[in-house]
Amino acid sequence: MGNTTSSALSKEILEDLKLSTIFTEHEISQWYENFQKQCPTGRITPEEFEQIYSRFFPDSDAKSYARHVFRSFDTNDDGTLDFKEYIIALHMTSTGKTIRKLEWAFSLFDVDKNGYINKTEVTEICQAIFKLIPKEEQSKLPEDENTPEKRANKLWSYFEKRDNERLAEGEFIKGVIENENAMRLIHYEPMKQ
Repeated sequence: MGNTTSSALSKEILEDLKLSTIFTEHEISQWYENFQKQCPTGRITPEEFEQIYSRFFPDSDAKSYARHVFRSFDTNDDGTLDFKEYIIALHMTSTGKTIRKLEWAFSLFDVDKNGYINKTEVTEICQAIFKLIPKEEQSKLPEDENTPEKRANKLWSYFEKRDNERLAEGEFIKGVIENENAMRLIHYEPMKQ
């Protein structure tokens, strides 16, 4: 493989993406064409990803959240996303099966990529999530989650850990599955108008 810049998407990647996402072959191919136009190098930088991501959140500041999303999908740590990493990023943040999605959420919260989450990391992601929430929505949030710190405290409390303890992936997934509120707090869902 390597740096063949063929405009056709390789069969393996296409098959793989069809299996690991809910997108159709047609959708994937269309996105690939757009991807090639936008990113002739076949790689997306953090800056480009921020711009793409910001279009989904016109009323808020998506920058720091986009950075964290980027980090969590840059699986080979080369500072760029290739097409496959990019599609899986879009898929995971929009749809996806719950367990797969929670595995991704874990990697989002695992800021230093050491395989565990601590409360500092939870607070950092909650700050990024908060910036996604438009100001007028922030004012309508419940009293116990209307700041990033309160949101982080509330989320952390579902895992029954002390502030200086850390959380493994299995514990994170179990805690979120067992608490609908935790599920809601790990990401930003725009309010239904």
